[in-house]
Amino acid sequence: MEIVAVSALRDNYIWVLCEGRHCVVVDPGEAAPVLGLLRTRDLELRAILLTHRHADHQGGTTELLAHTPVPVYGPVSPAMPGVTQGVGEGSEIVVPGLTMPFQVLAVPGHTEEHIAYLRGDALFCGDTLFAAGCGRLLGGTAAQLSASLQRLAALPARTRIYCAHEYTLANLAFAAAVEPANSQLQARRQHCEALRAAGQATIPSLLAEELATNPFLRCTDKRVVAAAEKQAGHALHGPVEVFTALRKWKDQF
Repeated sequence: MEIVAVSALRDNYIWVLCEGRHCVVVDPGEAAPVLGLLRTRDLELRAILLTHRHADHQGGTTELLAHTPVPVYGPVSPAMPGVTQGVGEGSEIVVPGLTMPFQVLAVPGHTEEHIAYLRGDALFCGDTLFAAGCGRLLGGTAAQLSASLQRLAALPARTRIYCAHEYTLANLAFAAAVEPANSQLQARRQHCEALRAAGQATIPSLLAEELATNPFLRCTDKRVVAAAEKQAGHALHGPVEVFTALRKWKDQF
């Protein structure tokens, strides 16, 4: 399987998964760049996968379907009328022409209906987990998002994280404010700055490096807890309170 990153809108990535001429598109925020890739590579679209309701993740669906009617998989939500195959926790998606199914994980928090797709060691997580960060609370709760992130953190360390935005440098700047003495974080920041200076994507990342450098996955680390408590101005009890304080801090960073 080849995974192609298609840049869209301001900082979105649309993921196109290809096996031979057959392909699946994840979170098409706009249609034009996807249609361009399909024409250039002579690809046949077989399905569309949507993670959540925001327009920058599903806005190109109607136009893509006008060119090639295919099944649209996604959460069951009144805000997602384009979904033709509603899926949720535990669903398995078999796409004709692709050799391996997708497993569906419920990961609410950024929005209440958010799901992710796992195929082998590739995770397509929309706006739940970012490189060095996580999504804002735009419909779900801090407790939900904290639990969703911990669930993703339990996947194998070799899992590749295909998130939907190039937010990495901003996220790393925040992470460095939380953990200024984290040497792995400093090295990652330098590496990602070099990638962006060369016009390259910082995504996918490995779950192993997220566990070592992403503060939102490190809410039990003593240094992260201490930084969150200092920012909050009071003691925090448990990882959910630490996560909530970090998310509020990042919103204002």
